[in-house]
Amino acid sequence: MSVMLRAGTDTRVGVRAQSTPQRTCEDRRVTASAPPVARSPKATRFLAPLGLLALMWAIQFADAVLPGTFVGWGLRSWDLGSLQGLVLGPLLHASWTHLIGNSVPFLILGCLVAVEGARRFWLVTAMVALVGGAGTWLLNAPGTLTVGASVLVFGYFGYVVLRVIAPGRLAHRIAYAGIAVIVIVLYGTTVLTGIFGAGPGVSWQAHLFGAIGGGLVAFIGRRRDPAA
Repeated sequence: MSVMLRAGTDTRVGVRAQSTPQRTCEDRRVTASAPPVARSPKATRFLAPLGLLALMWAIQFADAVLPGTFVGWGLRSWDLGSLQGLVLGPLLHASWTHLIGNSVPFLILGCLVAVEGARRFWLVTAMVALVGGAGTWLLNAPGTLTVGASVLVFGYFGYVVLRVIAPGRLAHRIAYAGIAVIVIVLYGTTVLTGIFGAGPGVSWQAHLFGAIGGGLVAFIGRRRDPAA
């Protein structure tokens, strides 16, 4: 959950030879094909969510042993001086319990996003943080401080569910549909509660706009299946 604290409140070159019989020279036409999209190796692509989670734990450990607290670097609504919280807020947590509660769903859903590659994972993460943070900054009461990775968790959920209907290869969409069903069964109730039944001190705004950001980015950079 996101916690609200109130402040004071190769390129490949294909050479096709079109030789004319009984000629001593050949006309050659060089055709440059579009470079293939780079994809992360299947195993290493999951290092992205693992690394980001490890960073959250390292920050929480440092916050526990160093004087003061890092929570103040979170996102404070309607405060232009706290916009660094768009980036830092999802990495910060109010307590160990807060971090532990976010860690498992973050890792599961983050890895399901990273199935498409590390580049895709970071794109989704950036978009979710931006949209989720902007919505939270605008709709929360002025001065409310929001921290926590649940904005990313809800964003990954929205992405995993809505990429089923996004343009793409049919075989991929069928596989994604199976994954989405499992994710909805596991986390659907929690997501609905986190948005429509959030308790005091829990930012439903971060949850809602995180999910919206994830849903939007599911349609970015997609190519329609040529066979469709």
